[in-house]
Amino acid sequence: MKIKTIGLATLLLAGATLAQAEPFEVSDIRVEGLQRVSAASVFNAFPVSARDRVDDRELAEATRNLFATGLFEDIQLARDGDVLIIQVVERPTITRLNITGNSQIGDDELRQGLEEAGLAEGQVLQLSTLEEIQRELEGVYQGQGRYSATIDASVEEIDEGRVEVDIDINEGAVARIRQINIVGNRDFDDETLRDVFELDDRPGRLFGWFSRDEYSREALSGDLERLRSFYLDRGYVNFAITSTQVSISPDKSQIFITVNVDEGRQYRLGDIRFVGDLKIGEREARDLLQVESGEIFSRSDVTASSEALRSRLGAEGFAFANVDGVPEIAADGETVDLTFRVDAGQRAYVRRINFIGNTTTQDEVLRREMIQLEGAPASTESISQSRQRLERLGFFRQVDVETQPVAGESDKLDVTYTVEEQPSGSVSASIGFSQSAGVIYGAALAQNNFLGTGNRVNIGAQRSDTFTSVNFGFTDPYWTLDGISRGYNLFYRETDYEDSDISTYSTDAYGGGINFGYPINELTRLNFGASVEDLSIKTYSDTAQEIQRYVEDQGADAQSLKLTASWTRNNLNRGIMPTAGNYQRLSLESAVPGSDAEYYKLRAQARQLFPLNEAHDWALKFSGEVGYADTVGNDPYPFYENFFAGGLGSVRGFTANTLGPRATPPPGGDRDRTLGGNVMVQGSAELLFPLPFVEDRRSMQTSLFVDAGNTFLTDCYATQDGTSNCSSGVDLGELRYSVGIGLSWLTPVGPLTFSIAEPLNDESGDDTQFFQFSLGQTF
Repeated sequence: MKIKTIGLATLLLAGATLAQAEPFEVSDIRVEGLQRVSAASVFNAFPVSARDRVDDRELAEATRNLFATGLFEDIQLARDGDVLIIQVVERPTITRLNITGNSQIGDDELRQGLEEAGLAEGQVLQLSTLEEIQRELEGVYQGQGRYSATIDASVEEIDEGRVEVDIDINEGAVARIRQINIVGNRDFDDETLRDVFELDDRPGRLFGWFSRDEYSREALSGDLERLRSFYLDRGYVNFAITSTQVSISPDKSQIFITVNVDEGRQYRLGDIRFVGDLKIGEREARDLLQVESGEIFSRSDVTASSEALRSRLGAEGFAFANVDGVPEIAADGETVDLTFRVDAGQRAYVRRINFIGNTTTQDEVLRREMIQLEGAPASTESISQSRQRLERLGFFRQVDVETQPVAGESDKLDVTYTVEEQPSGSVSASIGFSQSAGVIYGAALAQNNFLGTGNRVNIGAQRSDTFTSVNFGFTDPYWTLDGISRGYNLFYRETDYEDSDISTYSTDAYGGGINFGYPINELTRLNFGASVEDLSIKTYSDTAQEIQRYVEDQGADAQSLKLTASWTRNNLNRGIMPTAGNYQRLSLESAVPGSDAEYYKLRAQARQLFPLNEAHDWALKFSGEVGYADTVGNDPYPFYENFFAGGLGSVRGFTANTLGPRATPPPGGDRDRTLGGNVMVQGSAELLFPLPFVEDRRSMQTSLFVDAGNTFLTDCYATQDGTSNCSSGVDLGELRYSVGIGLSWLTPVGPLTFSIAEPLNDESGDDTQFFQFSLGQTF
C-alpha cells in the first residue's frame, strides 16, 4: 500500500525577530540550538552567506526556506553586531512507531506505506504529516467500504528530542448495500440491469467467498463499466451514465446507490468501410469481421473484429499495427456507420530471440520449439504459437513473452521468452515387507527433461523374495532437426509364486522395442513402433478356470512381434494441468501373424476443456476413452492383454483395475477376481476451480468430478468344468459411476494427485476405495 501525502509547510514567521531592522552586511553566521541536525544542513537551506547585505524581506525569505526543511519547530533570528545568529528548536525524532488494530492491511505493508509518506522510526516527526496520514488511511478503508473506520494517532515524549508515535486503527465493518436504484431505464427493467451488477442489495455469496452486498468503490466502478458494456453491446451507442450517488446511513453501516442513466436509442449497423493501408485484400478483411451491416451494433463485436484484423496483420509481420473501429451515427439518424481505421505501420523483423529463467533446461531445447525465427518477419501468430509449444512441453509452470522495439531501428524488435521451470518428472524409493514376498526394495526415476536436454528417460527396478522387475526407456523428441523422434525401451520381469497363493496367475516376460514419431503439423503427430516380447505364464491351485483352460489350450509360453501406430492431436494450453484446449489420440496395436498370440487393440481418447473465465482458473473438463480388442483367427483373445478399469485415471472410488467381468474360481475356491475385458468404456466430467487464497494456481488444481466406466467381454472364455460367471456383451447399464473431489499438486518431486470419491452404484463384489493417491503423474 502506498499512502499519498500532500506536503504542507506552515510558516510561523511572526515569532522571528531581529535586533535591528535596517539592512546590514553579514560578517558571520552562528547557529544555536542544534542537537542532531548538522550545521551544514542549516547553511545549505539558508540562502544567506557571510559578506551578503540583507534586509528584512531577504531574511524572512531565508527563514521560510529553512522552515521548509521540516527539521525545526521554531526559528529565531538575532544579531550580535554584524554577526547573524540563527536560534533553532529541532523537531523530535520518532524512536518507536506502534501500530495496533490492523488486519485488512498487513503490518509490513502499512509500515512501508507510512515510511514512504515520511513517518517511520528514525525520521523527524512532522505533525502535519501525521494528520495527513490519518486522513489518507481513513480514505483507504473507506475505499474498502469501511466507513466506520477510525484512525487515532498520539505522540508521547520519551525524553528531550525523542517521541513515540502510537497509531490505533479501528477498521470497522464493511458497509452493506441496502438498496440499488437505477433511474432512467425504459427498454430494460430493473431486475435485468441489476443482474449485470456483481454488487447486490440481496445478501449472498459470489463463488463461495465474496459477499455481493459488501460495498467498495472499485466494485461499483467495475459494475458501472459492465452496465455501460451491456448497453453498448446491444446497440445503444449514445448510452450514458449521467450521475451516480452513493449515500450512507447515519450509523455508517448501510449504503444506498442510485445510478441515473440515459439509454438513448438502439441502432443497427449501416455501412462498414476501411480507411488506411490494409496490406491484405478487402474481401479477406471483411471475412475476418464479426460484424455485418443490418445487425444490431455491438461494441464487443467491433473490438473482436479490430483484434482479428490486428492479429492478421501481425501474422504478416506488421507487429505494431493499429486497428480502431470508429462508429458514427449516419446522416439518416437511423443507423451507425462503422469505419475501421487501419495503420499497418512498417513491417518488423525479429533481430534476436532471448530466453530467461531456464536454469536447468538448455537453450537449444527451447529454441527448437520456435516457429518464429530470427531474421524473419515478426509474426504475432508465430510468436504466440511458439509460446504455446513451450507450455505444452510440460517443463515450465509459466511462459511469458515480450517484444521490445530495437532502439534506433524502427523495423526491428527483440522477442524475450521468460519461463518458470517446474518439476517434470518423479523420483521415488521404497522399502516394505509382506509375509508372502518378504522384504521389498524399489526405486524409480521418470524424467521428461533429463538433465535439461528435453529427452525423456524412465528407469525402474524392484526386488523381493518373489519377484524382480527392471525397465528402461529413452526418447529423443528431436532425433532429427525437423522433429522426428526416436525412442526405445527394454524390460525384464520375473516372478516366483511357487510357494505363494497371493496371485491367481503370474507372468515372466522380457523384451524391448523401438518407436519413431513424425510431426504432421504444429498440433498433430504420427507414431510408429515395433517391439518383441517373450512371455511365460504360471498358474496355481487357485487360478481362475478361464486362465487354466487358456493355458491348457494355447500353452504357457508366447513369443510376439508387436507393431503399433498412433495419431495424436494436442491443442492443450499446457503440458501439465491444462485448463483450455483439446486432445485426441487414436492408437492401434497388433501382434503380427506368426506370433503365438495374434490379436489387435484399438483405443480412442479425447479431452476437451472449456475455460469459464479470462484467467482460465475455472474450467469445464470432459474426457473419455473407448477401447476394443479382438483376436485374429479362431484362437481366443489373450486374457493378459485385457483392458482394466477403476482407480485414478479411470473410475475413481473403485480400487484400481478391479472393474469388469469376474473370473470363475476353481472348484472349492471362493475368490472371484476381475478378469478384465476386450471392450472398455470410461469417461468423466469435471469442474476445475481454484482454491481461495492460493496464489500460484498453476501448481495446484482442484476439481469436482463425476466418473463412469467399466470393461466388458464380447465372448466369454471357456472354463475347465463348463461353468462360468461370465455374461458376454456390452451392457452400458453395467457402467459404474462415482462422484468426488480431486486435487493435483505439482510438488518438487513430481505431480501429486489424490481423490476422495464415493461410488454411486457399486454392487456386491465391487472393491471400493474412498481415498486414492498417486505421485508422478496427473490425469
